[in-house]
Amino acid sequence: MIKIFLKPGKEEPLLRRHPWVFSGAIERSDGRPEEGDVVEVCSSSGQPLGVGHAQVGSIAVRMLSFEAQEINAHFWRQALQKACDLRKKTVLTDATTCYRLAHGEADGLPGLIVDVYGSTAVLQAHTAGMYLARHDLAQALRSVCGDSLKAVYDKSAATVPFKANLNAADGYLWGERQPEPALENGIRFEIDWEGGQKTGFFLDQRDNRSLLERYCRGRSVLNLFCYTGGFSAYALRGGATRVCSVDSSARAVAQACSNVALNFGDHAPHEAHVADAFDFLQSAGGGYDVMVLDPPAFAKHAGALRNALQAYRRLNALALKQAPQGGVIFTFSCSQVVSREQLCSAVFSAALDSRRSVRILHRLAQPPDHPVSIYHPEGEYLKGLALYVE
Repeated sequence: MIKIFLKPGKEEPLLRRHPWVFSGAIERSDGRPEEGDVVEVCSSSGQPLGVGHAQVGSIAVRMLSFEAQEINAHFWRQALQKACDLRKKTVLTDATTCYRLAHGEADGLPGLIVDVYGSTAVLQAHTAGMYLARHDLAQALRSVCGDSLKAVYDKSAATVPFKANLNAADGYLWGERQPEPALENGIRFEIDWEGGQKTGFFLDQRDNRSLLERYCRGRSVLNLFCYTGGFSAYALRGGATRVCSVDSSARAVAQACSNVALNFGDHAPHEAHVADAFDFLQSAGGGYDVMVLDPPAFAKHAGALRNALQAYRRLNALALKQAPQGGVIFTFSCSQVVSREQLCSAVFSAALDSRRSVRILHRLAQPPDHPVSIYHPEGEYLKGLALYVE
């Protein structure tokens, strides 16, 4: 195993258990690791600090362990078992069969996402190291999940580093497609993990969808950036008199309609539109008591932050101007580079622009199966507000 030695004093972040080693902290190595290799990280004096996956870029090593240990089949099983145990304690019930089993750094598995939909686990590698370990990870998942698991699907082609030249292709590492719907709090969803966005469904909004349900009885609901209709289904179960789903993707809208029909039949008070959310909101003319603003990440890197904040401000100002007296708005950002304070500031500016009196009912976040390591606050990416408009 190649050893990487840090510059004097640069071991402090690792001693505080932060899982990233930046390239500027490295003094030398006793070899030249390939991207994805497991390397040992040492202080300048040679003290072992742990092991991790080497990669090209500003983050040079993502730490797998803060001990000098072998990364083998036992390691993967143990890490995934700990992750699974946490989910059993926090989110898994008979009414919920879809959840995030592994959430990157928060589970000591940086660069790895594993989402479970019923009897299928969908693996997504964001680093070369995790992609190279995909078959070992699939075996570990079979061991941890037992007979309830029937298939492991790898959906890493779009997420592994392009420059690593891995020629990644999506496909089943074990088993074959399982056609059954997944359950979330008793609502059935058909998940397209092969062709849908991310791993097929936005599991991180589970708790926020449940909260929305409480505000929908007897009200009309507008779900913008609806994707496959998660918020819409909860609104209907909550007793909404009318639900409107809007997304720019015709495929997503069709899936949203299918999920509504799966749970509430063909005559549910639901309509759907393929449209730009900003254009639809501007021309909607009000009439919606509850609105959901759940856009894709407006900023995927720090260079896009300024434009992203302007977009959040504009979106929320449009919604606030359209909201009736007593209206409720659920507004979100899933951009990791947008802080909770920055989102609040953008919404504050939008409220001033709209000249409405606005109160915060709830501060919203990601659920327990998307935990945040206290040593890696960068893992908190989903943030939101539930607003009351007068």
